[in-house]
Amino acid sequence: MDVPLSDSPPGYMRGLNPPQLDAVRTLDGPLLVLAGAGTGKTRVLTTRIAHLLVQRKAFPGQILAVTFTNKAAAEMRGRVGAIIGDTAEGMWLGTFHALAARILRRHAELAGLRSNFTILDQDDQIRLVKQLLQAEGIDDKRWPARVVHGVLERWKDRGLTPQRVTADMSADVANGRAVDIYAQYQDRLKTLNAADFGDLLLHTLTIFQNEPTVLAEYHRKFKYILVDEYQDTNVAQYLWLRILAQGHRNICCVGDDDQSIYGWRGAEVGNILRFEQDFPGAKVVRLEQNYRSSEHILSAASALIAHNKGRLGKTLWTADKGGEKVVVKSVWDGEEEARFVGEEIEARQREGIALSQIAVLVRAGFQTREFEERFVTLGLPYRVVGGPRFYERQEIRDAIAYFRVTVQPDDDLAFERIFNVPKRGLGEAALRTLRAHANARRISLHAAAQDLAASDEFKPAARRALTRLVEDFARWRAALDTAEHPDLVRAILDESGYTAMWQADKSPEAPGRLENLKELVGAIEEFDALPAFLEHVSLVMENVEQASGEMASLMTLHAAKGLEFDVVFLPGWEEGLFPHPRALDEKGEEGLEEERRLAHVGLTRARKRAFVTFAANRRMYNNTWQSSLPSRFVSELPGADVDVQAETGLWGSGADFADDPFARRPRDFGARRGTLLEAKAVAGVRPAPEFAPGMRVFHEKFGYGRIVAAEAGKLEVEFEHTGPKKVMDSFVRKA
Repeated sequence: MDVPLSDSPPGYMRGLNPPQLDAVRTLDGPLLVLAGAGTGKTRVLTTRIAHLLVQRKAFPGQILAVTFTNKAAAEMRGRVGAIIGDTAEGMWLGTFHALAARILRRHAELAGLRSNFTILDQDDQIRLVKQLLQAEGIDDKRWPARVVHGVLERWKDRGLTPQRVTADMSADVANGRAVDIYAQYQDRLKTLNAADFGDLLLHTLTIFQNEPTVLAEYHRKFKYILVDEYQDTNVAQYLWLRILAQGHRNICCVGDDDQSIYGWRGAEVGNILRFEQDFPGAKVVRLEQNYRSSEHILSAASALIAHNKGRLGKTLWTADKGGEKVVVKSVWDGEEEARFVGEEIEARQREGIALSQIAVLVRAGFQTREFEERFVTLGLPYRVVGGPRFYERQEIRDAIAYFRVTVQPDDDLAFERIFNVPKRGLGEAALRTLRAHANARRISLHAAAQDLAASDEFKPAARRALTRLVEDFARWRAALDTAEHPDLVRAILDESGYTAMWQADKSPEAPGRLENLKELVGAIEEFDALPAFLEHVSLVMENVEQASGEMASLMTLHAAKGLEFDVVFLPGWEEGLFPHPRALDEKGEEGLEEERRLAHVGLTRARKRAFVTFAANRRMYNNTWQSSLPSRFVSELPGADVDVQAETGLWGSGADFADDPFARRPRDFGARRGTLLEAKAVAGVRPAPEFAPGMRVFHEKFGYGRIVAAEAGKLEVEFEHTGPKKVMDSFVRKA
């Protein structure tokens, strides 16, 4: 029986607010704790575990506590230990994979393995898939092993064994042979006495489903189950938890449906939304008192997320009243946006705020480039969290290597990097031959390639590939003094096959890499010549390497979840960037709601100050300027909680406030988006044109095409190179 709320709480519960106390003391039966950002969910979880042990409701070994990261597990174990000491030893506390591996080793033979099985890392997994593709004669250029491996991972995340994957699911993958590859992959793993990370859950789930006696053993064992970040669970994790909870039904899931932002990697927000259907009679406790952000920031974030339909509903509030309003700043272009952010960071430093308490959170990785360059110019130390700096990214280094060899053919390091990228049949053996010739003649690798291309040292296919490479560089070098350098670098990327390589890549990272390449071309356009740009990159990288001590953080919104800062900058809130068009194209309304959750996460990272910026213009990779509308998320922010700062002649500024009903009354700042579309203030922007069947249009991703059907903002377009697609009219323009 639960301890009555009226009882005086023990020492380890002091400081908990009433909903937190309710969540801690509700020990029996299914419980969903909806914990908003900054509401103290970790303390609730750890205190609840301690309370279970203090009340002798369970021994440590009868508690299963699941987290998503080893760091979270270590923190939880430390907090429980601090409350009750060594009594917590023996508890099953860890990540999904760690706990599943522990179970699987006890019952490995039921999965066709031995207990000392190896857990393969991702490189070994991809290598194994590659071997199977080669054995089946499947072109690894059309279907790279990492792409096919990603498909297998997604099936495992959905709890699907090879026998449960339908032909329809695999028809478009690996020439329709993906199911066979999956089955062979699983058989090969068993032969190797190995499992991958997906198998740890999949095998134990299969054992639970097929072996009632084993399942009954764990039903008896685990009297209480606690789960952190439940909104991030995928289907396999959901099924695994649900089947284990069927024993005692004492499952407590803590999560926030408003922070479910990982749909692209398999997370299912529906898992948390249907908790009450999965566990009839479940109790729901809402943690809404925020201990992180100021009142205005919380009000703005709550008003924004309220536009989502797929949520259980809660409203964050804080006892810390007032604070700074969310600054909404319109700027002319991306360069001015970076300048504004840099100046504001310096101003915050002068106020005494440490750089480590300042973050810039972008929607897409390519956005970091302008901020990085501005920070380097200012001498402002920064770090990129969750990924490499812009000029350290693989695709950027590859592209710059092509440019370096074009400008300076004796650059051996650059030549080696792209010798066989994309693959052109010039492997390690060919490179060794090239090195030997270059060393013997004391010449560069490029000069050696010129020599060997005219000899019989290579087999005909390799010689032809080498000849093409040498001729390509000669042609690009000849164009250095005649062609416009932005046109030249686009030609290099296209004619080398490098752009096509990433266009053909089906991995989740490929679209982002293409965006980064476009941003790179845009950066080059700002210089008078290609050599000047290459010198600039060298200086930037040298300055970056010298940075140390306190640093501002620069990261994507996805990487920021779970973090908090005194000051947060949220740039690029524009239609066509945020919400990201790919999310809308692929998932429609569901994608839009996940993008809005991402905006909510961004705002709630800020403790004291939040800045939202958007540009009236963005330079595109084809050396044109595109006028931009503010993101629909901007219009969803409540006027009482924002401070609009606009440049003269831009949206919401000067005389425009006098004429525009949307801008005139701050309380109407969050009015319907239609009013925003009618605003006259964004320079050069007009409402979207009317589209009709037969009209020729251009789409940034799919190219040119002709409209087949148009209805309610949605178009069906027959694209010239990619065939029929359904797209939103806001992402196309008349051609």
